[in-house]
Amino acid sequence: QVDYDVCSNYGNWLYSAGIGNDPRDSRKFNMIKQGLDYDGNGDYVRLWVPELQGIKGAAIHTPWALSSAALSQAGVTLGETYPQPVVTAPEWSRHIHQRPGGSSHPRGRRGPAQHKDRGIDFYFSHKKDA
Repeated sequence: QVDYDVCSNYGNWLYSAGIGNDPRDSRKFNMIKQGLDYDGNGDYVRLWVPELQGIKGAAIHTPWALSSAALSQAGVTLGETYPQPVVTAPEWSRHIHQRPGGSSHPRGRRGPAQHKDRGIDFYFSHKKDA
């Protein structure tokens, strides 16, 4: 496999399947938010999905939301050179056209993007003052 980390991959696949220890109801994996948080410029997607290489920046995570002109300029034809989405979850809509690393939370609430530069020790330490 190209991307293989036993703990991360198994845990993420199980979480995505809705199996695991999560106390929140209706927990869903949000691909759009994850793409913006961890691949803000779309470089990883561009590397592995050459059909979308002409799409600039974070818009690569939601090609179906682009205008016909933008798709044409990028050389993408939905349904022909790149498939139409099978589903579009309602909770994705708040992340479409959002800037990478941005938060959809109201001002004053902390989103996960604010912690992304902290080391792993932050999440496992007892002291969380930072």
